[in-house]
Amino acid sequence: MGKKRVVAKSESLSPQTSNEGKSGGRTGSAKRKLESGCVQIQATYNNTKLSLYDLEGNLVVWATSGGLGFAGAKKGTTFAAGKVGERLAERALTLGVKDVAVVIKGVGAGREAALRAFSAKGINITSIQDKTPVPFNGPKPRKPRRV
Repeated sequence: MGKKRVVAKSESLSPQTSNEGKSGGRTGSAKRKLESGCVQIQATYNNTKLSLYDLEGNLVVWATSGGLGFAGAKKGTTFAAGKVGERLAERALTLGVKDVAVVIKGVGAGREAALRAFSAKGINITSIQDKTPVPFNGPKPRKPRRV
């Protein structure tokens, strides 16, 4: 199962171990504040991915069902998609997002469940677009069999 990490706790912090001068790592506040953005939902048969973009198209936060601990066939379920929608909505609320436009891609089971869970957290949805790629020509049919 791996080694366990043991950290010794000390009462007094020396100047070298204080967090005042360290850079990197996450602090308690969010780096950027957003009023509105765009959420892309990609729902395949095997997974569900949600991404939050700002209005310029830069990725801000994302969440997947595999990243939440679902594995195998459970990643493509509606329950997993709902949990992903909740996770992304919580992260968006910490950034101060008030309203979003939604773009949905894919034919998986988590399309609607992710959207419902995201909107249930109180973020206003301004528009919903379905950009699922649809083939319109397809492959060439087989030649007739010669006997």
